Amino acid sequence: MKYRDNKVTDIQIAYIGGGSRGWAWTFMTDLALEEQISGTIRLYDIDETAAGNNEVIGNRLMQREDARGDWRFETRTSLQDALTGCDFVVISILPGTFDEMESDVHLPERLGIYQSVGDTAGPGGMIRALRTIPMFVEIAEAVKAYAPGAWVINYTNPMSLCVKTLYHVFPQIKAFGCCHEVFGTQKVLKGICEEYCGERGIDWHDIFVNVLGINHFTWFSSASYKGIDLFPVYRDYISAHFEEGYQVEGENWMNSSFKCANRVKMDLFNRYGLIAAAGDRHLAEFMPGDEYLKDPETAASWKFGLTTVEWRKKDLQERLDKGRRLAAGEEEVKLEPTGEEGILLIKALCGLTRVVSNVNIPNTACQITNLPASALVETNAVFEKDHIYPLVAGEVPDPVRALIMPHLKNHELIMEAALKPDREKVVQAFMNDPLVKGIGCNEEDVGNLVDEMIKNTRKYLPGDWN
Repeated sequence: MKYRDNKVTDIQIAYIGGGSRGWAWTFMTDLALEEQISGTIRLYDIDETAAGNNEVIGNRLMQREDARGDWRFETRTSLQDALTGCDFVVISILPGTFDEMESDVHLPERLGIYQSVGDTAGPGGMIRALRTIPMFVEIAEAVKAYAPGAWVINYTNPMSLCVKTLYHVFPQIKAFGCCHEVFGTQKVLKGICEEYCGERGIDWHDIFVNVLGINHFTWFSSASYKGIDLFPVYRDYISAHFEEGYQVEGENWMNSSFKCANRVKMDLFNRYGLIAAAGDRHLAEFMPGDEYLKDPETAASWKFGLTTVEWRKKDLQERLDKGRRLAAGEEEVKLEPTGEEGILLIKALCGLTRVVSNVNIPNTACQITNLPASALVETNAVFEKDHIYPLVAGEVPDPVRALIMPHLKNHELIMEAALKPDREKVVQAFMNDPLVKGIGCNEEDVGNLVDEMIKNTRKYLPGDWN
């Protein structure tokens, strides 16, 4: 990297999963809108054709008159080539295909286990982790060998286990997980605050929050705007609007597989006194299966949907078609801010700014004082030149800690099972999972489910799972 005139040039970024038909375009857009940093994006993907298409799309984007960024996109054909000499590593991969995810999400339904996402917690998240962890072992080993000093930014789910694996393999790695779910809850608070204050155009970045929890099961223990404590404001809003919930302007949960009316987080606030800070689809999967995900009708009554893999496959086909049009020059990437903070964090680590943002890293600095040091937690941290300083978030209240602990135990069980094939640990983790426990499944049925789900993803699992 080279520093001059408040700019940093010649930054080398290795993008693992560089053939992405979605997230890569988001990343390109933010790069094209940024004037202070420039360099090369090394696109690596097991699908070299997809990476090549993104090379064409990215370079064409940078040539546009309205693009302020100066980046060159190059396809690399090996991890060694992509990583050697890089300053940053971005990981955004799909572990397996949607065929495997179809089994993850929908096979448990035969036991009455419903999942609204299926990529983090619950049976789907755990089986996804079994095939993801070996991939992250390979990535961590490659970073250790070819780019030990690089900052590694992970966007892949299950976030906690992905980042936990990176540190397990290479303890000195400079890795962290980025997730935008917290931003969504800040935007909810922004909208409610605007109604309360009679002020329009509040910047959600000015909603100051203390973040603590684990990825997709994150909480705010405080929230304020210009000295206004937002907890009483939020409580009053819930009292008046609990039945209809709150929907961010322009969003309708009935017309999207990802939106919600935020009624689950409102209910959790009433029950536990903290503001749950993830989308309702994610939050519901961390709770007992007889609550928000008892059946599709119950989920609908809470005004969130179950994201089917059939929908994901259709969406993927649309993105593949869009990718072909973008690569052929028949369509252009829209140049508008995406709301993600990855580029801002890179700028901070380059020394161009100082940022406080949520981050997923090990709890070794006791950021959450009553969770284990071995836990992978989500809290705020300060980002500045070549450093991340995690902020002490304090304790989670005992009732919330009791909700989190089964998931931390399962992180350990699933990681152990993935590193050294152990079917019994997977069964144990399933039986420990709140979605499964909440509907009272017996161990024989759960064992049969585990066996079939492992069989359906077996080609991605190393070692002997027989």
